[in-house]
Amino acid sequence: MRRRQGDFGAGPVLSLAGAAALMLALTVFAHGLVLSLAALIIGPLPAAQTALSLSRKQAASAQSGESAAEALPPEVLEPAPGSLPAAADRSYLVPLEGDDARPEDAGTVLEKTYPQGSGEKYVACGAGSIKNNTRVPAAEIAAEVEAPLPFAVEWNSPEPQVLIMHTHATEGYRLSAGLWFCPGDGSRTTDRNYNMCAVGRVMADTLNAAGLNTLHDETLNDYPSYTGSYANSRAVVQQYLAQYPSIKVVLDVHRDAIETENGSRMAPVCTVNGQQAAQVMIICGCDNGSSISLPNYRQNLRFAAAWERAMEGTFPGLTRPVLFSYRFYNQDLTTGSLLIEVGGHGNNLNEALYAGQLAAEGLIEALRSADPAISD
Repeated sequence: MRRRQGDFGAGPVLSLAGAAALMLALTVFAHGLVLSLAALIIGPLPAAQTALSLSRKQAASAQSGESAAEALPPEVLEPAPGSLPAAADRSYLVPLEGDDARPEDAGTVLEKTYPQGSGEKYVACGAGSIKNNTRVPAAEIAAEVEAPLPFAVEWNSPEPQVLIMHTHATEGYRLSAGLWFCPGDGSRTTDRNYNMCAVGRVMADTLNAAGLNTLHDETLNDYPSYTGSYANSRAVVQQYLAQYPSIKVVLDVHRDAIETENGSRMAPVCTVNGQQAAQVMIICGCDNGSSISLPNYRQNLRFAAAWERAMEGTFPGLTRPVLFSYRFYNQDLTTGSLLIEVGGHGNNLNEALYAGQLAAEGLIEALRSADPAISD
């Protein structure tokens, strides 16, 4: 940026300042290059993309007048104390297609708000609930979900605490504002601006803005082949855990797909603060003693319950009951590993993006409530 010289002989001083600024810019550029090359050599491709992105942010900060001593370490996205999540302004919302784009043979979308469950298959969890599809007695589940979390995150840490990734990254949403979808639309896309990666970005931005250092992996683990996607995502997560052993929470973010017998698509919806959002559902796996080995499933269940309790307590109607079932989903890798489905293929993208923000805010509340040092 050019500065106008004043009338007080400031030319030499400004020349020195310009030289210093040039040296700073060259230093930041070299630092970013080293980070990117190092990530490419020792880490997965997404880690390299993260390092490059953060280096660019450092460069932008340097251009705005920050000193080298004030530049953030490469893994940190540090928010201002007490600031709102970056996604809170909802600038992430995208334009949707109007009814003028609706084809004559468009499919039908039906909206539904799924309630919390009751009865013998359900266990109360604050304002939410857990659907028990296992042989574990309800009394044991009820006792377990009241136990403390098996981990503690470190707030405003230079080390990553959370990893968000997507086993089925190409899952997508409808792009129409109206309740219709184009025939043949499988609601899958490799465009990261319209698939699960877009939802993951909103979640990661919200967590980072709250001081919870979060990495977001955008690997398309289900492309070009859907088969083997869980093996692919397992390898990715293992690489991150090896490179960043500080990670406590691993969230595999998906969307559901609910259809009626005649092919209409269901859109799980709710209204939060006057805006429609997709409902979300946590899935927590359970060890069955043979084919599904999750020896620490009870610890993951505590985390699922805490998150469910916080989301439904803060945003009534946002969640469907937690599904506790004999599923694996690589949840053996950490005691904070969960799968969350954000809406379904009947929801429009904006409903899912907003739900991603709300789910992340619920996670922030759950983890803060679990930390006596910062609980209200």
